[in-house]
Amino acid sequence: MTTPAPVLLPIGQMADATGVKVPTIRYYEQIGLLPTPPRSQGNRRLYPESAIQRLRFIRHARELGFEIDAIRQLLDMADQPDQSCADADSIARHHLADIQSKIARLNALGDEVRRMIVDCSQSSVRQCRVIQVLADHGQCLGDHLAEPIKINEK
Repeated sequence: MTTPAPVLLPIGQMADATGVKVPTIRYYEQIGLLPTPPRSQGNRRLYPESAIQRLRFIRHARELGFEIDAIRQLLDMADQPDQSCADADSIARHHLADIQSKIARLNALGDEVRRMIVDCSQSSVRQCRVIQVLADHGQCLGDHLAEPIKINEK
């Protein structure tokens, strides 16, 4: 009995199956997140079906805000399923701390802009608090940088 030939998908079908645009797939291949696929006689990329799952992993990680280097490390871990997941946990914890720090900075920015709006007399630009504060950073309540929020490590 012969083994059926593996199904190979052209890049357009990969894009359709994953929602990732063709140039992005090429980029992920170029930076090594996706293995270089074989090519047809017409020099078209032909991806194995396993590449769909890998590309979905990359897309989901990007949607969650993970950086390319973290995704590369996570993919390497996913390729070795019997190893400890401590490193994956550490990457996720670091990413969460970054997210929380960004949220804190955005909240501080929101508070500052809200204060500018509330303090604005809305009479003339000469007396406009928004214009005054934007022209003189010294009138801000803070430096708009919040300390990163630390989370407990395991």
